[in-house]
Amino acid sequence: MFAGLAAYLIWGFLPVYFKIVSDIDPLEVLSHRVIWSIPFGALILQFRHQWPEVVRALSHRETLGWLLVSALLIGMNWFVYIWAIQDERIFETSLGYYINPLTIMLVGVVFLGERLRRLQLLAMVLAATGVLVLTTSGGQVPWVSLFLAISFTGYAYVRKKVVVGGMPGLFIETVLLLPLAIAWFIWIQSTGQAAFASGGTEQTFWLAMAGPVTVVPLLLFALAARRLPLTTIGFMQFLAPTLQFGTGIYYGETLTTAHLICFSFIWVAVIFFSYDAFQSSRKKPLREKPSRT
Repeated sequence: MFAGLAAYLIWGFLPVYFKIVSDIDPLEVLSHRVIWSIPFGALILQFRHQWPEVVRALSHRETLGWLLVSALLIGMNWFVYIWAIQDERIFETSLGYYINPLTIMLVGVVFLGERLRRLQLLAMVLAATGVLVLTTSGGQVPWVSLFLAISFTGYAYVRKKVVVGGMPGLFIETVLLLPLAIAWFIWIQSTGQAAFASGGTEQTFWLAMAGPVTVVPLLLFALAARRLPLTTIGFMQFLAPTLQFGTGIYYGETLTTAHLICFSFIWVAVIFFSYDAFQSSRKKPLREKPSRT
């Protein structure tokens, strides 16, 4: 429970980190997120003795191909998230991760042949109504929210097709993204635009911290997922966007009437979604433990 709460607390307060580095180009921040995730990820793999799983995944052509797709999806998701935080769109990122469980559920219906229960369908209708209200009243489509939700849903769908744990999978994804990250870093260094090492010790430190703020919550989540019921994990997943919503208020972002109406629909949808998950777990006890991540 402690590990799960810690993971979602870190994800919930992640906007604070990206606000600290808000003066740095989002592509440079992204490149450091990739570069510094690798040594921290390697330490965790060594500690958890998961190198054989990494080797197996790298030697399997189909698995490697799927991980390349997931790497591109998570890379785009990270970039838009970083940019949105720096552009004072925290409410939109919060909305994106509120509706993400619902978009994952929709993918299950469309591509995996799953059937929606009554409360699940009601939750999806409420969420869609909230987004529609924000679109019509706010005068623009909340594309940041939709992109974050859809890209992470695609990432989750691809990772579901790959038999590899969370930490080994993330390590391989960052390795696959590493050439792009290094190429970008070399280019901005050569043009004198890089903030790393030229912006002072404090700025260099915070850029290097991009690794642990990416890897540590995933490790904590992995520990929680192996020991907690999936229903508990399902309830916890709404903690992060709620905290992100709070950071948006803290940083003084404008909360319009359209935002309030939209989030009201989303919060009611979350209540129905969570209640349905709780009821379902009571009727059908979990028969197998979550796989090692």
